[in-house]
Amino acid sequence: MPVEQHEDPFEGRLGDALRQAGGTFEADGATLVAGGEARGRRLLRRRRAAVAGGVAGVALAGVGGALLVPWGGSGGEESVAADPTPRSSADATKSSTPVSGDDLLRTLKGLLPEGKFSGEDSRGTESESGPYARLVYDDGKGGGAIGISMDRIEPGSRQAREVTTCPAEELVPHDACSTSRLPDGSLLKLFQGYEYPDRRVDTKWWSAELVTPEGHHVSVSEWNAEAEKDAPITRPNPPLSTEQLKKVVTAEAWRTAVDAIPEDPKVPGSAASGPTASAPAAPPSADGAAIEKTLIGLLPKDVKVVSKGGQEAEYRFVVVDDGKGASFVQINVQPGMDEVFGSGLEILPDGTRVATRQGPGDDKGGKGTVMWTVDTVRPGSLRVVVSAFNTGAQSADATRDTPALTMAELKRIALSEKWEQLVPKG
Repeated sequence: MPVEQHEDPFEGRLGDALRQAGGTFEADGATLVAGGEARGRRLLRRRRAAVAGGVAGVALAGVGGALLVPWGGSGGEESVAADPTPRSSADATKSSTPVSGDDLLRTLKGLLPEGKFSGEDSRGTESESGPYARLVYDDGKGGGAIGISMDRIEPGSRQAREVTTCPAEELVPHDACSTSRLPDGSLLKLFQGYEYPDRRVDTKWWSAELVTPEGHHVSVSEWNAEAEKDAPITRPNPPLSTEQLKKVVTAEAWRTAVDAIPEDPKVPGSAASGPTASAPAAPPSADGAAIEKTLIGLLPKDVKVVSKGGQEAEYRFVVVDDGKGASFVQINVQPGMDEVFGSGLEILPDGTRVATRQGPGDDKGGKGTVMWTVDTVRPGSLRVVVSAFNTGAQSADATRDTPALTMAELKRIALSEKWEQLVPKG
């Protein structure tokens, strides 16, 4: 779901390192949502978070043919030879001519159809916070916020797959989403959804995510309003079609800009960190498919699973029906955690801490929703959190009075010894 005013506890812990703190969250009851929703929001809006703070938010779009790159070349169509693997200092210097924010803006405007521009903002490749360009574009049918951001990503990594994977409808309501592999091996995701999952404001958000085999990550977004949030809707749809978004996000110029982003000397394995640096081993995590199978096996016998989904590691959800309506159930299995969130803290004889919560659904949910949660942390720092809702999707209105699972059933699932068997030792 789209990122809104605050995050929940999982949002800060399921970042690029999956357990490193990222962003802020409030610890009040309304934000203690299990990690699937937060993870879905993060994956969808990762790039917008990097460029948040301006009137137009993150985004871009455009149309046109060959792009004439206004930097680092002879003035013709730029060829790109990107390589995310460590390079010699000479190679890194040769291929990393800085690209200014003004250059990015000029390129962006050159890709867009004829129209008027306002609200321009940008940041170049030398910025530690990463490059982007954004503006408000009006083709005569109403202004729309558009923009682009870019960074490096490890090809074939979990992050790369998640960025280009369409979200489950139960987590992120949307009108359309597709993922395809381009002839050059790049993965492209085209998404048409909404700024607010509960549609309390009908602001549309369309985006394109590109990850190349060389590790370029380019993100494009657009809205049918002149700002990402808190602005009147100016047109039925964002100004650019998905085909136009595709043409912009795949332009060679953005790959050139990614190549110009300086290597981070603090990141092991980068060119600037030296040839002897080695990346630290990633912490072990539970396999998503195994979590799903285990969760289904622990469900009460009187419920039927009607849909399921989640991510590659740590998080899964199922929608169950006990004959009284659909109920969304989600679980996170997270090693290396120390905190539980909720009330009525209970410490079991083996040292496991248990907290519970029964209250309204999160503030991004539908009308009348409630969420029941059992949050546990074992002495070995394995956190298992299970939540159930009285609706089949978190952003949908309530369809029943209470969730299909009782608090006792949720507690039994969360405390099962089977979860410890899913986390690799290391």
